[in-house]
Formats: sequence, C-alpha cells, structure tokens
Amino acid sequence: MDPDYLPFHPNPSKPAFTPPPGAVDAHCHVFGPADTFPYAPERKYTPCDAPKEKLFELRDYLGFERNVIVQATCHGKDNRALVDALKAAGDKARGIASVGPDIGMDELKAMDEAGVRGVRFNFVKRLVDSTPKEVFLGIADKIAQLGWHIVVYFEAQDLEELVPFLKQLPTTIVVDHMGRPDVTKGVHHPDFQRFVDLMADVDTIWTKVTCPERLTVAGPPYDDVVPFGRKLVETFPDRVIWGTDWPHPNMKSHMPDDGKLVDFIPRIAVTEEAQKKLLVDNPMRLYWS
Repeated sequence: MDPDYLPFHPNPSKPAFTPPPGAVDAHCHVFGPADTFPYAPERKYTPCDAPKEKLFELRDYLGFERNVIVQATCHGKDNRALVDALKAAGDKARGIASVGPDIGMDELKAMDEAGVRGVRFNFVKRLVDSTPKEVFLGIADKIAQLGWHIVVYFEAQDLEELVPFLKQLPTTIVVDHMGRPDVTKGVHHPDFQRFVDLMADVDTIWTKVTCPERLTVAGPPYDDVVPFGRKLVETFPDRVIWGTDWPHPNMKSHMPDDGKLVDFIPRIAVTEEAQKKLLVDNPMRLYWS
C-alpha cells in the first residue's frame, strides 16, 4: 500500500436512513487480495486490500441487497478479482469490467455469464494514460452486441471536448459521480449546466449521484454537494443510480463513514418514490433486467 493511501473506514456508523427493500449499491470496488489477484504493473496507485468478503459484509450492514462492482484502475484490465467476486455473490452482484481493444467475444461472453454488464472508459488523466477514442469506439461496438452499457469517468473541465465522442457511442452511457462538478461554482454555473443539458439532449445518458466525499469542499456532511445531487435526481428521476464507492480509493482529505454516506441519500432523493427509483427500480432495470 502507498504510504499516503488512506484505508477504508474500519467501523462505519449504522445509517439512520433505511434503504428500501431490494436496494442496490451501484458503485463499489474490490481490491485484491494482492497475493491472489495482484495489482496491475501499470497502476498509478497501490491500495490496501479490500476483498469481496468485506464488501458483502458492508452491503448487509448498511441495509442493501445487491452490489454493482466496478473494475478499478489499480487492477488494470485484469478482471479476475471482479469476476471472482461476482461468482461468489451469485445474483446479488453485477459488474463493470475494464478491457482492451484485443478483447475477444468469447472472453466477453464468459464475463457476461459471470454477471458483467458493461465496461468502464476512464478519462481522468491522473488515474490512467490516454487512450485514443477510436480504441474505445471499437470496444463499444463489441460490447453493444451483448447489450452492455458504458460507464464513463471524466472531470467537469473535460466534458466539452468529450461531448461529440459520447454522442457517437452506440449504447447506454452511465456517467460516474455527476461528471465531477466543481461544487464551489454552484449548480447554475455553465460547467454543470452543460452536463444537465447533455443529459436532457441524450436520453441514453444516465448518471451516478455519488461521491459527495470527493466533490465536497466543506467536508462532512457534504451540504455543498446536496444541490447537485438533488437537481439530477429531480430532473432525471429514471436515469440516476447511487453507490458508496467503497473502499474509496485515493481519498486524500478524509476517509468517509459509509453510514453517513447512506444518510446523504434522503437529502438528494427526498421522497420515497424518488428513493425507490434511485436505489431499486433504476439499477434493477439497468443491470438485472
């Protein structure tokens, strides 16, 4: 583990908010254990191990029934830890893989049988080396044959140049962490408005209203992030999902209490109907239907 890497919270609080029956934590990760599933040589960080057993324990403790496990950059394109976790979880988990342009349909079909339902394209320059857009488009054509979707991770300042590419993708797109807005600028700033307009313009784009701990400037309880999450939940109630982002890789400011992250949900999805769509109906439609 890197000397400045913050391990996940050892003793999260019990949330005051009770998720509705069937709730899905639709963005989380598994790391290692490294002696079984080594980290990628090209990784930009080395985390602490965060194995599937710990994830499933947290799922139950927080009151969720299912997980969507997203391949993290520290494992590169070696999806073995992800697939192992999916097989162990049975129908209680689905996955998002990371693949290269040489991936074959047989390998994709094997991952599909294990529960993978999409791939992640990462455009965050501090986490990954740049990949030509043509490579991503080639992968997109392959996974579209399986009915998979694409998760994209970028930072707000990069959205404008990505819009033409995103409109070329032949599948549903799920944007990580609300497109990482600069919350100091407010919800009416053109940067965030550009993302809202894109979702309004392209009805195949969804977003995860996740990671207040990454977007906040004020710190817990993340009051400065609430307006952004609420705006997206209220404007696009059928195209939002939520997740913990456990074990919170590369957090520098603080390690969030996962129970407090769950208590953030009713602040952005204020009605029972909105909560059920966010936590049950939408992720079930996207990953289990």
